[in-house]
Amino acid sequence: MDQLRETLKVHHLRTTTCREDVLSTFINRKNALSHGDLEGELGENYDRVTIYRTLKTFLEKGIIHKVLDDEGLRYALCSHSCSEEKHQHDHIHFKCSSCGETNCLENLHIPAVQLPEGYHPEHFNLLIQGVCPKCN
Repeated sequence: MDQLRETLKVHHLRTTTCREDVLSTFINRKNALSHGDLEGELGENYDRVTIYRTLKTFLEKGIIHKVLDDEGLRYALCSHSCSEEKHQHDHIHFKCSSCGETNCLENLHIPAVQLPEGYHPEHFNLLIQGVCPKCN
């Protein structure tokens, strides 16, 4: 509980039970989660709009980042270096074709890409699909 409250405090957020529960779910699951995943786990206590607003706030404050996979939008915890002003998540995401989990591979950065003249990248997203170590 202290880690949850400290994370919220560092990001200048008031502690609420919903914020604690959503953050706890990310910490305990350790993989990228969709809004539907969170609604499935927390839907008895919070409606979908409350969960959505919590995700939006966490995105804005640098607690989580977006992960796009073949099923749509997911969210994952940011590394400790992210803040409201600067998101640092130019790493690779891996989706297991067996268990369906999508994980951040923080130590593997997206390789540099030389874009044609006139193109200016704003965000990078690289998803690799295969079999994770748990399912291998």
